[in-house]
Amino acid sequence: MPTYPFEVSLDVILKKPDSYVDAVFSCLESEFLTMPKGEGFVDYPLFERGYEALKSATASFNDLNADKVFAIVTREPMAFIVLRSMLGFTPPEWGYLATQRTGVNVAQGFVRSLDRSIRMKPTKLLAVSDIKRARLEALIETACHLLKERVPEVNGNQFHRLDKADTKNGLDSLRHLSGMGVPYAMLLYERFLGRPFAGHRDSVSDLVGDSLESAIEDVLSKAGISYRKTKRAETIEGFDQTPDFIIPSEFNPQIIIEAKITEDDGTARDKATRIQHLGALSMAGRTEGDPKYEVIACIGGRGFGVRREDMKKMIIATRGKIFTLKTLGQMVEHTELKKYSSGGNKALR
Repeated sequence: MPTYPFEVSLDVILKKPDSYVDAVFSCLESEFLTMPKGEGFVDYPLFERGYEALKSATASFNDLNADKVFAIVTREPMAFIVLRSMLGFTPPEWGYLATQRTGVNVAQGFVRSLDRSIRMKPTKLLAVSDIKRARLEALIETACHLLKERVPEVNGNQFHRLDKADTKNGLDSLRHLSGMGVPYAMLLYERFLGRPFAGHRDSVSDLVGDSLESAIEDVLSKAGISYRKTKRAETIEGFDQTPDFIIPSEFNPQIIIEAKITEDDGTARDKATRIQHLGALSMAGRTEGDPKYEVIACIGGRGFGVRREDMKKMIIATRGKIFTLKTLGQMVEHTELKKYSSGGNKALR
């Protein structure tokens, strides 16, 4: 078993920091193969239901009539999501083009809200007010026109967004792919350009760290430790960047915990810098001695396992108090948290 940096003093770490970098690397775990579904996740059977409804309403995409598409979208709202997927646009991009092409003001917020409400309740009939109708009609009219058109010529150093296997040649492409199936090499190429599950991954990025934060809460609660879990974008006096947990409270910060997960080494560098900054804040105004509060970093994901120098800086900034999901069970025992646990020094609680 390796000796972890939280098991020794800072002086010991500074003598041989690389061995402690290896120790942290050895217990880092990655969960990039799984993602949280989050609210509004669309399972394939629901998506396919919308696709088949749209296909039927347009006679297998032979008659992409805007009125017919509008009618099916109101009855089977998932067809709206399918239509956007065929375009390959984000909701704001679709709204922008609809405004440009029809003159109807289709606000980005409207399209985002409509897209989300359909994903939240995909089988609920779409209620359409006068204003909503005009905007929805503009979106559908724009989509139908774009899907009917052949991709225009562009400069040799440019690539048109609709130059895809299903939209390159207008309705001919749609008819061919819906009837014959997608050529696998083309499907793989488009997937390569767009990254698998990219849109969903971006939409649930805020949820990725929830598993780690929940595990931290579980450890603190079981130890009977009072803590303040902060909210995203919350401002806490005395901190120019708000930590994820403050013990025992923001009015008397003695320990702060930063929880970070990343699967990307570039993002890991930014998060490492954040942890280093919190370490610097803890020593602000002190030339020597103990910090104002203890900084604990709880990390996860393969991104942190790439840059050795960044890990070394984090270990030093936290004085060795770096934990992963694998070592989280030792966090109370090896930090000042033990003073605040139900079995610790009650005078300090």
